Amino acid sequence: MTQSTISLTAFRPDHLEGALRLSRQAGWPHRLEDWQLALDLSAGVVALNTDASTVVGTILMTPYKRNVATVNMVIVDEAARGRGLGRRLMEAIIEQAGSRTLRLVATGEGLPLYQNLGFHSTGTIIQHQGLALPVAAPADVRPAESHDIFGILELDRSAFGADRRCLLRTLAEVGQLAVLDRGHGITGFAASRAFGRGEVIGPVVAANADDGRALLSFFMARSEGRFVRVDTTETSQLSAWLSEQGLVQVGDGIAMQRPVGVGSSPSTFTTFALASQAFG
Repeated sequence: MTQSTISLTAFRPDHLEGALRLSRQAGWPHRLEDWQLALDLSAGVVALNTDASTVVGTILMTPYKRNVATVNMVIVDEAARGRGLGRRLMEAIIEQAGSRTLRLVATGEGLPLYQNLGFHSTGTIIQHQGLALPVAAPADVRPAESHDIFGILELDRSAFGADRRCLLRTLAEVGQLAVLDRGHGITGFAASRAFGRGEVIGPVVAANADDGRALLSFFMARSEGRFVRVDTTETSQLSAWLSEQGLVQVGDGIAMQRPVGVGSSPSTFTTFALASQAFG
């Protein structure tokens, strides 16, 4: 396989089986349904080996209006690595993103490439997963109702710095949203959906670690004994607590941003769990 036999093309639904093969090769837990959800919310590029008509690279960009987008599902086939294909995929998606600020979560291996492309580090993301232990259900967290969506969208826009209404409305359809409500309006929310071997909780938007624990506990209390994944920021002060609940730390990544567009800065609210916006 050489560069001359690899072409880039738009990511289409008929490429999903090939993308699933790559994610399994990389040891990722994604199901075909997880790939489909990511593609439904995103635009992307695949690298094709024209000799064998097989998918040998993938990348997705999830746009949030015209300001911000996240880069997800960046995979290169083991047999095609070391030939600059990752850079070709990144350059194609950067061009597609236009003036949007781009965000991604990098591995140490991918860090030099992203830095060369103008990304800089903004923090550390810690991945926790495992079988959820018993936890008390919080009294002030309840399932979201239809009238809560406007408050959820405003909280998320303030925390994330962009409008993710398409993502959140989709998560409400395929999973569930919950809100922190102490009788004076909602002050935080969380989402949960089926993912991989079990479920993923995220995003979680809360004003502090106590509120973040309450929102996570709502879903974890319902998932006792099930496989759960939560990705949290290094500064959230939730990592030790998650480990105590059976969700041990299994890896970390580097949150990065390429500041091109005009996406607003996050507020004092914190987007604790990032798995649902990254898909990876």
